[in-house]
Amino acid sequence: MRTFEFKTHAKEELIDVTSIVREEVESCGLRNGLCVVYVPHTTAGLMINENADPDVRKDILMAFGKLVPDSLPFRHIEGNSAGHVKASITGSSVTILIDHDRLMLGIWQGVFFCEFDGPRKRKIFIKVIPAEAPSR
Repeated sequence: MRTFEFKTHAKEELIDVTSIVREEVESCGLRNGLCVVYVPHTTAGLMINENADPDVRKDILMAFGKLVPDSLPFRHIEGNSAGHVKASITGSSVTILIDHDRLMLGIWQGVFFCEFDGPRKRKIFIKVIPAEAPSR
């Protein structure tokens, strides 16, 4: 397992981490298996979504803002409850198949770190798991 640390720059942003994930898989030299990406933060998440048009990221953040506005009567005293809810919606991990040395992402897909309470210092964990050999 490897840990990757980075800083986010806005209260809410979607950061493309696809190249980090791809480089980790390539460095392992694994032909087939799984890649698990995990975020250990309660106000951040991960998702796989379109990576071709940057407006999709803006649309996703806008929709999250409408679904879970900061103005709801939250009881959590820290003031970041909307971030907790958004992180719960996205989830804290993604799993990607590896086949013939490649992440099996669709042509338009990318892996995104979802910041909902920034800017902050954040990290992700990446674990590459080999496929079991077929039993005979």
